[in-house]
Amino acid sequence: MLKRARMSSEPGAPAQPSEEQVSLGSYTTYTQAQNVVDRLADVPFEVETPQIVGSDLRLQVHVVGRLTWVRTLLAGIAGGAWFGILVGLLLTLLSTTTFLPAMAWGFTCGAVFGGAFAAAGFGLTRKRRGFISVSTTAPSRFDILVAPMDGERARDVLAGKGQ
Repeated sequence: MLKRARMSSEPGAPAQPSEEQVSLGSYTTYTQAQNVVDRLADVPFEVETPQIVGSDLRLQVHVVGRLTWVRTLLAGIAGGAWFGILVGLLLTLLSTTTFLPAMAWGFTCGAVFGGAFAAAGFGLTRKRRGFISVSTTAPSRFDILVAPMDGERARDVLAGKGQ
């Protein structure tokens, strides 16, 4: 029998199929869920109807390294230089300034201001945070949902009956 449930409107509640969708299964990795949808795509089945829904989201923070003055200044200078090059390019396109002086001016001013702003920001916050991190949001499970009219046929195809 197919599972049916209402989607909860409470924040943080587990994702459940709505009255217009039924669950084909729950998987721990996206690859497993993708393989199930691929199996449905191998036979004449409308693969526009299944949805892969990630549930039970969690924030993962990976510490990449220590934040130092040198690293901060180099990142600020590099980011400012790229922005300065963009400003120099726009200046060249929108005015009568020649290419090399505009690019040199943009690169130099961008690098100086980028380094200065990075140093100011690091100087104000280094006591509170001395590391670099990367954050990602990852679901713990992936549910495959389909329309009720396609649910029985999808289960037959996955069981090897309806090919």
